[in-house]
Amino acid sequence: MYAISKKNLWCIASLFEGWNETPVWSCLQGHLGQAFADDPDNPQSAQISIGDFCFFAGIPNPELIRNIPDPSKVPVITLVARQENWHPLIESAYNGQYEKFTRYAFKKEPEAFDQEQLRANLTALPQDCEICQIDGSLYSTLQNEDWSRDLCSQFKDPQDYTQNGLGFVIIKNHEIIAGASSYTYYDNGIEIQIDTKQPYRRQGLARIVGSRLILECLQQNRCPSWDAVSPESLRLAESLGYCLETPYTAYAVGDMALLSAPR
Repeated sequence: MYAISKKNLWCIASLFEGWNETPVWSCLQGHLGQAFADDPDNPQSAQISIGDFCFFAGIPNPELIRNIPDPSKVPVITLVARQENWHPLIESAYNGQYEKFTRYAFKKEPEAFDQEQLRANLTALPQDCEICQIDGSLYSTLQNEDWSRDLCSQFKDPQDYTQNGLGFVIIKNHEIIAGASSYTYYDNGIEIQIDTKQPYRRQGLARIVGSRLILECLQQNRCPSWDAVSPESLRLAESLGYCLETPYTAYAVGDMALLSAPR
């Protein structure tokens, strides 16, 4: 197994041809993540690792399947291989330590959003709340709580987020209670992450803050990409104007207690 340097990412690009997962684009474009292959000169198998995701393409390779982030730092990893012949290898390698589930990919059609409806969604913001754009100070606050960490976790520091990230939070009485942000970014867009603090869920806050982020992306001519992890996330995305492209299989591996928790 070999790590692929940024200047040599071109050598694995053909293995991921046709993929619409924007974290893959982010890595291949040299922005975030790491890439690995079975051979540095003529790769037949490749892996892209970014945050708590690993993507696999080419000929199934057991060494790459086992090459996941340190479980003490990332307790649950999502493995994605669009070619189904990788799936038995994943199930064998993580026997008893995985959950097979369905994710949902959406079409990337910025022009399809109903901006009038998105602006109307903002009027549902409770009167005792405000929406604020994430800056360096809010970045640091978000990193201090488990529920909100993924809103900015792929950016190395506040300066990196300010330069490359984009996001908003809802604040109530000086407490951040929901947020929508760029989990990753690529040349022409971002991959959206939306989270709400436990006591405030199912109150419409995700739709409100998601609408604000999508509107800002459209204003900046950036594509607001999204990939849903659950049927609930799918329904939220569709309520914001996303159109389903395809469901696909993914595997969560790692801490079994966390795997059994609701997504």
